[in-house]
Amino acid sequence: MHLWQILGAIGIALLILEMFTPSMFFLNFALASFICAVISVIYKNIYGLTILFFILSFVSFAFLRPILIKKMDKSTATGVQSKYIGKIVEIEKDVTASDGEINIYGERWDARSDNGDIIHAGSKVKIVRNESIIMYVEKIS
Repeated sequence: MHLWQILGAIGIALLILEMFTPSMFFLNFALASFICAVISVIYKNIYGLTILFFILSFVSFAFLRPILIKKMDKSTATGVQSKYIGKIVEIEKDVTASDGEINIYGERWDARSDNGDIIHAGSKVKIVRNESIIMYVEKIS
C-alpha cells in the first residue's frame, strides 16, 4: 500500500469519526491527513510528513475550528436570529409567562413574556429570543 493511500484512509476514518461526534475536532485532523496524502505523492519522507501533519492540524484547529463553530450556531443556521430577534411587534393576544400571541411579517407566533410580566394586547414588544416555535418578548418602556 502506498503512503498516500494510508493517509487517505486515515482521513476518511477521521471524517467518519467526526460524523459520530460533531464537535469540529476530528475534522481538523482529517483535513491535515488529506493534505498530507496529496503532498506524499511527491514528498516521501515519513518524518517530514508527520511534522507537516501536526503543523497543519494545529493551524486548522486554531483558525478553522472557531470559524466552523460560529457557522454552526443554531440561531444563525435557522435564520431566526436575523429575521425575528430584536424586532418590534404588536401583541395580538395578552402575553404571560405561559400564553400569548404576536404577529410578525404576517405570521402568527406563540409568545411568552421573557420576565414573566403580563403584557396586554396592542402593546409594543421586542422579541429577545426564541425556543422552537415560541418567541420570548419584553415590553418596550
